[in-house]
Amino acid sequence: MTKDWYAWHRDYDQPESALARRLAEVRRRVADALDAAPPGPLRALSLCAGQGRDLIPVLAAHPRGADVTARLVELDPRNADLARRATAEAGLTGVQVVTGDAALTDGYADLAPADLVLVCGIFGNITDDDIRATVRHCASLCATDGMVLWTRHRREPDLVPVICEWFAEEGFEPVAVGSPADGVGVGAHRFTGTPRPLVPGARMFTFVGYDVLERTEQA
Repeated sequence: MTKDWYAWHRDYDQPESALARRLAEVRRRVADALDAAPPGPLRALSLCAGQGRDLIPVLAAHPRGADVTARLVELDPRNADLARRATAEAGLTGVQVVTGDAALTDGYADLAPADLVLVCGIFGNITDDDIRATVRHCASLCATDGMVLWTRHRREPDLVPVICEWFAEEGFEPVAVGSPADGVGVGAHRFTGTPRPLVPGARMFTFVGYDVLERTEQA
């Protein structure tokens, strides 16, 4: 990877940045999903979890946080270490942070299908074909009536409407698809189907990076 994804997180600390506004929207959708979840134990998965900012603060503050068993998978060990520290400070004993490749299905086999699946920060960094493949795998990662939260930039060509169609083809219905900041899209889709078995040993996507994708498009 050519980009420093640890330094990239600094924009989250700028309140008016597009990333900070995207983060606020994702957190709101996480809280909404927890509000709507049935009583009892819950499972959550976060792919390419970064520093865990999408999920950890919400679980720490939400009444259902203690009900959640979660796995956050992040490749950059610096980001994973920060997520691990935040989890410990919040006392979230049910949250596990794994340093590893979030694209591999084997990392989720024992927790899928989950009630909440986060694929935030991924769709803008992988090819269109891999987005389609990842949406297909979401029908294995997500439990019936569970929620998938995802993000994607809305620069032209805007792929968000197409991604919504792909989710629909896999048995998901839209709960909300919004743009909390210019050029930013946040989607929430509920799975109405029956989860397919998670294919063992599969790679869902290859994380390329938006900077590399942009250079490829311009070449």
